[in-house]
Amino acid sequence: MRYTMTAFTNTSQTDVWVYESSDATNFTLVRAAAYRPPEADPADTPATAATDKKGLCRDPSVFRHTDGAYYLTYTTAWDGNTIGFARSRNRIDWTFLYEYPVPLPNVAHTWAPEWFVDGRQRVHVLVNIDDGTGFRPHLMTATRSTLTLEQWAAPVPLLGLDPAAGSLGYIDTTIVWSRGLYHAFVKNESTKNVEVAVADDPVGPYSLVRTGNWAHWGGPGEGDPREGQCLIPLPDGRWRIYLDAYDLDNPHHGRYLYSDTVTTDLLGDWTTPDELPVLSGFVRHFTVFPEQLPSAQ
Repeated sequence: MRYTMTAFTNTSQTDVWVYESSDATNFTLVRAAAYRPPEADPADTPATAATDKKGLCRDPSVFRHTDGAYYLTYTTAWDGNTIGFARSRNRIDWTFLYEYPVPLPNVAHTWAPEWFVDGRQRVHVLVNIDDGTGFRPHLMTATRSTLTLEQWAAPVPLLGLDPAAGSLGYIDTTIVWSRGLYHAFVKNESTKNVEVAVADDPVGPYSLVRTGNWAHWGGPGEGDPREGQCLIPLPDGRWRIYLDAYDLDNPHHGRYLYSDTVTTDLLGDWTTPDELPVLSGFVRHFTVFPEQLPSAQ
């Protein structure tokens, strides 16, 4: 197995760093600052703080498409209605593709886009959209395999995951298929907990089945803030989640954690979170893409 990680870091919200691992735990550097969007100005952009600068590359999500190339999608700004796309053949040399403007009214924020391939092998991007009434996870679907700008269907909200009255809604959505159901792991932006909803269809309707600090990822009691969740299957049938244990007051005090299911059940018990070796405290909101490489001859 090879696990490819794409992350932004505590030193820059304009640059993507690429890492790889053979065990999903110990990651080594493939290339530092491997990709920077064309509009980025790192010299005039704060490393971690909220900013009105555009051309950012936060929350980079990676997957490998059927054409053999790797694709990124990422958050382009703290405010606004666009997400970015880039492409690479080798995970080292990246080419900017385009910024996609979300064709919905009153969009104030478009955060943490993430690749998702459903059970029918359809390619989607999950994106968390705030129209001024709170964040809702949305699903945008590729209508052709080329993944060009014009072939994206307009994002549709995931049913059942509307923000409750007075809440901030749900962000950092990631979906995996297990035991005949789609499991949406969402960060409750009001409570700062990672919660789980399930559905029969990628668009829903979803029902929240695990809420609050249910897996103790945030520690004892009410827990501490967690976000940037990424889930991958492990070779033995269990699952792993990576979590950004962030500290907005001092990002350099943040950590990155991982936790595994005790069995193959995503809704069951999880192990006590461990810190990700070496990279904890440096990488921010990443995704990991697992792939089986051909055996050496």
